[in-house]
Amino acid sequence: MTKLGDHLAACIRLDGPMPVSRFMATALGHPQWGYYTTRDPLGRTGDFITAPEISQMFGELIGLWCAERWQALGAPNPFILAELGPGRGTLMADALRAGRALPGFNQAAQVHLVEISPILRTAQKSALGNRLVNWHDRVADLPPGPTIAIANEFFDALPIRQFQRGEDGWHERMVGHRDGRLCLLLDPGITPTAPLPATIQQAPGGAIVEISPARTNAMAALAQILVNHGGGALIIDYGHGESAVGDTLQAMQAHEFVDFLEAPGLADLTAHVDFQALGEAARRAGAWTFGPVTQTSFLNQLGIAARAGVLQQSATEAQARTIRAALHRLTDQDQMGQLFKVMSVMASDDDRPPGFAEV
Repeated sequence: MTKLGDHLAACIRLDGPMPVSRFMATALGHPQWGYYTTRDPLGRTGDFITAPEISQMFGELIGLWCAERWQALGAPNPFILAELGPGRGTLMADALRAGRALPGFNQAAQVHLVEISPILRTAQKSALGNRLVNWHDRVADLPPGPTIAIANEFFDALPIRQFQRGEDGWHERMVGHRDGRLCLLLDPGITPTAPLPATIQQAPGGAIVEISPARTNAMAALAQILVNHGGGALIIDYGHGESAVGDTLQAMQAHEFVDFLEAPGLADLTAHVDFQALGEAARRAGAWTFGPVTQTSFLNQLGIAARAGVLQQSATEAQARTIRAALHRLTDQDQMGQLFKVMSVMASDDDRPPGFAEV
């Protein structure tokens, strides 16, 4: 077992089995052995790759989306340009480069990044060069002011709770320790149905339901900033548009799926995002939501095919193949196009943001 696994086992021996949410939060964020606090997980030599690392087109289009939203807000100067979970800073760097197309946008933008990883903060600083950057540990720590926020694959890594339906009701799934190994078991206590989505409270026996107070709290905090000060946010992640049953918790190591209990601290842990729950949290805070739409629809509406064509005009044949492969991976239904969804959260419904025409 890993050092973090030994630590978790000691916690379980002392306090008893822990909820999946506590296990996930510790595995990812432990200050000494947590996955995100000890490594750069991105890229071919890491454990997974995200859309900004696949192609500059992704960040460029999002940058233009942000610039359009800034203009729609009345071009406030200054304004907060925030990214939640910014990885290596690649998306923000590409967005700011594209934002130069709208005079005044980059000069007015105050960059704020929500990031817990000291290693990734260093990478972000390098990617953004001489740009003044402000870092925060939590969404709620973002400063007041007109805000345009980006969250690409941020919510999927926030901790979830899991519940399983038995003959006598719902029981929370817990992480225990048995025979020298971490294991899953059910809390014998009955869970009240109130925390569970109303649409799935009558799921069949054996069904598993996931909820995430961490996600809804982060969304509520972001939406409150937008409502209080104006602005909008773009949420991009993989998941389902409506609340549904199913066990989606997964671990990724070296681009392969692994047992999430096997090597805590050494593998990425994520779960599908419930966009219905996120939207409800935003609307309860007084914000408006658009979408979710598929990533295919969103990027196509923003003109990714045209952008790919422009890039290919000055590319070598090898570069052109790379551009076509990136377009395929970002937009095709059997790649990221269908599983990944995009939702916009706005302070008002005055105008529909780009990318959501079909909703």
